Amino acid sequence: MFTGLVEEIGKVKNIQRSANFGRIEIEASIVLVESKIGDSIAVNGVCLTAVEFSKHSFVAEAMKETLDKTSLGFLKSQDSVNLERALLPTTRLGGHFVSGHIDGLGRVEEIRFEGPAKIFKFSASTLLLNQMVPKGSIAIDGVSLTLIDVGTSHFSVGIIPHTQSASTLSGLSIGMQVNLEKQIF
Repeated sequence: MFTGLVEEIGKVKNIQRSANFGRIEIEASIVLVESKIGDSIAVNGVCLTAVEFSKHSFVAEAMKETLDKTSLGFLKSQDSVNLERALLPTTRLGGHFVSGHIDGLGRVEEIRFEGPAKIFKFSASTLLLNQMVPKGSIAIDGVSLTLIDVGTSHFSVGIIPHTQSASTLSGLSIGMQVNLEKQIF
């Protein structure tokens, strides 16, 4: 379980893929503290199991299902990713409950500014859109956000300057795909 509050931005160091499996090595620092083999770390909102650690990175494994159904299948070496360690019972819950189990992909359709904030419009499957409500929560690449509106073919969110600098969302451009997890009730 996660909160959707990104702890740091990591960098993909290496990816090894076969037809049915992948290993992703990610450079990090904050999420390495007190983490051990077997712990869950959310990578762009996807709950992965850490299987190896070095001084400056960790390795997670991903099955074909995960690579096929999330944006992790599109990652390349040097890509930036949002990272968050699993929730501790003593952690403040500043975001919302995020399981790290992705419900589907969204596609960036529009980006516009409202003062220093960025408003993003995403397309998504009808199934996902039907499960969203305006002012409800959504996790986009693991970042807890509030839905501004939900239509029949899209939804929108606003991203304040702090979230722009503390996550990879400011680097999104039209056409990019993101991981979506709807609010857990």
